[in-house]
Amino acid sequence: MSLKEYHRKRHFNRTPEPAGKASAKRKMASAPATDLSYVIQKHDASHLHYDFRLQLGDVLKSWAVPKGPSLDPHDKRLAIEVEDHPLEYGGFEGTIPKGEYGGGTVMLWDQGSWEPVEDPEAGYRAGKLKFNLHGEKLRGSWTLIRRGAYGGRGDKGKPQWLLMKHGDDEARNNGQFDVTAAEPLSVVSGRNLKEIAAGKPAKKKGSKTLRDAVWSSNHKSNGALAPKDADDQPTNRRSTKKTAKPSGRPTAMPRDITPELATLVDRAPDGDNWFHEIKFDGYRMVCHVDGERIRFTTRNHLDWTKKLGPLVEAVRALKLDPCIFDGEIIVLDEQGVSQFQLLQNSFQQGRPGQVIYTVFDLLYFGGQDLRGLPLERRKAALKSLNLFSDRGSVRYSEHMVGEGPAFFKAAEIQGLEGIISKRRDRPYLAGRTKDWLKIKSQQHAEFVIGGFTDPEGARESFGALLLGYHDGNRLEYAGRVGTGFDHKTLQKVLSQLQPLERKQSPFTNFPARAKTLKGVHWVEPAKVAQVTFSNWTEDRQLRHPSFQGLREDKPAKAVTKEATIPLKTIADAVSGKARPNKGAPARSPKQPSPRPSPKGRGSNPQEIQIAGARLTHPDRVFWPEDNITKRELAEYYAAHAKLILPQLVGRPLSIVRCPSGTSGERFFQKHLGDTAPRELGKVQIREKSGSGVYSYVNDATGLVALAQIAALEIHPWGSRADKVEQPDRLIFDLDPAPDVEWPKVIEAAREVRDFLKELGLESFLKTSGGKGLHIVAPIQRKREWPEVEDFCERVAKSIAAAAPQRYVANMSKAKRVGKIYLDYLRNQRGSTAIMAYGTRAKPGAPISLPITWQELSRSTSGDQFHLREVTRRLAKLRRDPWEGIGSVRQSISAKAMKYLAA
Repeated sequence: MSLKEYHRKRHFNRTPEPAGKASAKRKMASAPATDLSYVIQKHDASHLHYDFRLQLGDVLKSWAVPKGPSLDPHDKRLAIEVEDHPLEYGGFEGTIPKGEYGGGTVMLWDQGSWEPVEDPEAGYRAGKLKFNLHGEKLRGSWTLIRRGAYGGRGDKGKPQWLLMKHGDDEARNNGQFDVTAAEPLSVVSGRNLKEIAAGKPAKKKGSKTLRDAVWSSNHKSNGALAPKDADDQPTNRRSTKKTAKPSGRPTAMPRDITPELATLVDRAPDGDNWFHEIKFDGYRMVCHVDGERIRFTTRNHLDWTKKLGPLVEAVRALKLDPCIFDGEIIVLDEQGVSQFQLLQNSFQQGRPGQVIYTVFDLLYFGGQDLRGLPLERRKAALKSLNLFSDRGSVRYSEHMVGEGPAFFKAAEIQGLEGIISKRRDRPYLAGRTKDWLKIKSQQHAEFVIGGFTDPEGARESFGALLLGYHDGNRLEYAGRVGTGFDHKTLQKVLSQLQPLERKQSPFTNFPARAKTLKGVHWVEPAKVAQVTFSNWTEDRQLRHPSFQGLREDKPAKAVTKEATIPLKTIADAVSGKARPNKGAPARSPKQPSPRPSPKGRGSNPQEIQIAGARLTHPDRVFWPEDNITKRELAEYYAAHAKLILPQLVGRPLSIVRCPSGTSGERFFQKHLGDTAPRELGKVQIREKSGSGVYSYVNDATGLVALAQIAALEIHPWGSRADKVEQPDRLIFDLDPAPDVEWPKVIEAAREVRDFLKELGLESFLKTSGGKGLHIVAPIQRKREWPEVEDFCERVAKSIAAAAPQRYVANMSKAKRVGKIYLDYLRNQRGSTAIMAYGTRAKPGAPISLPITWQELSRSTSGDQFHLREVTRRLAKLRRDPWEGIGSVRQSISAKAMKYLAA
């Protein structure tokens, strides 16, 4: 431990950094563990980074962490070891002049003490430091691990380490709480980097220590929230601020909140683990309260504050501590039922004073983020504010515990739109989840306006709106609506549509009979209408639709057809009652049966069971662009196991694992070794050098177990474990060059199909989830890999030779410009292809989806189908596109081999 390198790099007559001194005689053990200093400095130099420093002996061992620390145990943050710093550096905050080493602004972002778990000097030498932090921002258990057996070397030969948080009570999902974004200021001066650089004086530190003490006290007592007693009122009688007893995480107020959304199901859940609320017919709205500043934002982060002047004043009059509400703005009819049309009218007629804000959740209060708390504690805190009256502009949304079916029936009788059912024991999560369910008694939905017709008779402005919804990149026609308009509404809607007129129809499936409509005007699909209707017809058209109003809180591109998911699907997936299909082979006798987790779903929010498989950290985000979590992937597998398993069971697997999701590190793995879930079968396969143990899936439990280990891509062999050397699938991968248009790929797929048919082979089709298509031909297990590979190579080269201007069977990228590569190498021994119905580790979670040959003409790309869209698609699927693939009896005939050899 030496400061020689530190001193060599600095001129202390030019920089305000402390020189410091280190005593070679002093050992770290002479300092009590609780007295060891820890500091993180946010350093805006040539690039912004965080300097992580731990006291060892008489110096601060230091690491530069480019992305900063993360409270998510699944984030492995790169930490580049730099020179030792003096202990005095732990109090430095200021500006290093330009031209000097590390020139830029330094902020004291966090400070405190650290406690080594084992001998720290031995751990440092071995490249593995385990410790507890006691900082103002970072707490709990952490590890620093040096990369590589002898220390990975990165920038300029500096040793590379990984900084990781352990999964304790201090851990947080980074998708919901980014500590570097939520806590941007100095812990000693309250300044940001710009203020430090400008030399502005330190700010008053405020109640940071008090907030931490409140959090710590509540945390130790399990943070129970009880209704407020009289003694809890503020001591200053002149203050009208309301107080609650939050026990969330101390943090700065989040700028934007992405609301939690409900999944549509066919019936209400029962049991006391559910809260049930009325489903309101209005606009979802998040309200930020920060002193006199009140801000209302839609679920898509549009600022509606100026539109809601009376509500802003009503909230301001409550004189609240800083907080964030989640709720809905509505207008009630004479029977006390919310009506979207009345809400629309209130804005059109300039009477926003009729609008009511119904509040059903408290997400932030008094400096603490409450989103990590269970719903029942958030609602208890909300109710304890005692803000709400039955007749005011801001009202509390009551709930019923349990008795979901009875509550829904009562809502139906009263003519309400439906109910929302919420898990009482779950935290608040961004995006659509299965913790919140919606059950509708009336059909309400949003549709994209793609055109309008001329008026007839005494009608003015227009006759009807032509409606649709997005299905991937397609705009599907859903019918027309011509009722529900008054004179003013007709004029207003027309005035917004006329500037959007275009010559061509935006619909991909506008029916021939509808083309006879007179006076059709097409428009850019940019406006969204809310419509009530009685049902859907067999040809997927709206029955008895009625216009309710234009929606300004939702982009047209986000409008899809919402599929109703059977409640049993969700309940079975969550409880582990889902069963594998009857055709799945029995579990290998050598493999133990899956052992259910001793902890039920309700006992530990970090651990659940789905289809009998244990799932830890179910809310870890795998696809951050769409907030798709491990839970959602597992539920997708469990819900559609009957379709997936026949294409997967018994096949040796290679997988692509992404422990931190698609935005983090990923690796391809053939031999799972000790990481293999016990729910999987194992088979030893001969390889070029020795042999390797491969895993395979037996049932739905094993499939979900792959989601547990973050297998975002599953690549099965073309043979099964009981006869590894005899494949039963041929796979041709059509891989187009970037400049090849999709219709050419469609044409190529048909030509490959027809050629295989001439050879006596029926084939099936699926998208690749990437750029192209996969053509799959089942065969009987009679030939071995070398013969199968030779046959597929001859097929590909025969097609390419017949049309060399369009195809190439050579994997050289230089020869593929403007052509489609007919990849036959998937048929080599040990080669794999993405499984049918499998996800890809790409943005949006694209699916390799089986489709029929009839659907091919309507396809738009190899990655057009994504997980959530496929979930809706499969929920209404009447027939398996690959129905019969398992019963096809065909082989590579001698006649076909002879034909290709000619």
